[in-house]
Amino acid sequence: MPRLSSRLLDWYKKNKRSMPWRDHPDPYAVWVSEIMLQQTRVETVIAYFEKWMKLFPDIPALAKADEQAVLNAWEGLGYYSRARNIHKAAKIVAEKFNGELPRNLEDLRSLPGIGRYTVGAIASIAFKMDEPTLDGNLRRVFSRVYDISEFADSPAGEKILWGLAAENLPKGQAGDYNQALMDIGATICQPKKPRCLLCPLMEICKARENGTQELRPVLKAKKAAPQYVHAAAVIVERGRVLLSQRPADGLLGGMWEFPNARVETDPAKELTKALNAAYRLKVKRKEALGVVQHAYTHFKVTVHAFRCESVSIPKDKKLKWVKLVELDDFPMGKVDRQIANKM
Repeated sequence: MPRLSSRLLDWYKKNKRSMPWRDHPDPYAVWVSEIMLQQTRVETVIAYFEKWMKLFPDIPALAKADEQAVLNAWEGLGYYSRARNIHKAAKIVAEKFNGELPRNLEDLRSLPGIGRYTVGAIASIAFKMDEPTLDGNLRRVFSRVYDISEFADSPAGEKILWGLAAENLPKGQAGDYNQALMDIGATICQPKKPRCLLCPLMEICKARENGTQELRPVLKAKKAAPQYVHAAAVIVERGRVLLSQRPADGLLGGMWEFPNARVETDPAKELTKALNAAYRLKVKRKEALGVVQHAYTHFKVTVHAFRCESVSIPKDKKLKWVKLVELDDFPMGKVDRQIANKM
């Protein structure tokens, strides 16, 4: 067994984190956790995972669920395409694989939302297969232990790192090996100020030896995120509020929001014209309700919310009057949920 693996597994036996999906007998639980953990911290995921497993305890239950119920259960986790994909995949598994997650790697990879990393994680953790995987934590650990100067997020860098993940994999213990690397990356080999003196790999870490641990992994410079400004209308009449449903595809697909549109310089002045252009919705602006800001992956948005009176509302299936007492039942992104909470 490679020195890295033996040191790692010894450390993991004593220090592995307790999580509700670890050592779970159902591969479905591993699948759900791995999808939730993409771009999301463990501390946040635990409560969502436990709620999800109560609502959708197995793949057939998830497959039969309404998409709005799925999005509602996911609300607050972000990256909502993950929820839509796992729902689509559950329907395929229920129909094509008798409700059981397939063990065949090609079949796994064919499911929506399951890429190379997730295939490796599910195969090794749920099915005890000798498969490597590579997420952000593993990428960082290998980049430091081997002092990789290649861009870690380039095709060449990915090839090197996947090779190292496979080269060090201990046969018959891939699940613990992959989870140990995840734990090391999350708790010790952190992005900033790595806790090298506590690391079981300290003595074999090339980056620590060369003093380059803070410089690894090497990542391409990100472009500055553009900033957009929107104006939103909160229209309340007879105990109901007007909502708009976003298109099924794309950002926040299928989620609900207050009618809004992008503006240039003055949200208060541009609101009515912008809503008319976007929805053929005519409103009379009243008082301001507040300003909400949020950063998405590739852009930032500032939304100015105004209480409005309706003048003319078009017949549009995307627009829906919702009882205020039922507002929590309609899945929303963080911006619109904050506006709803201000009401």
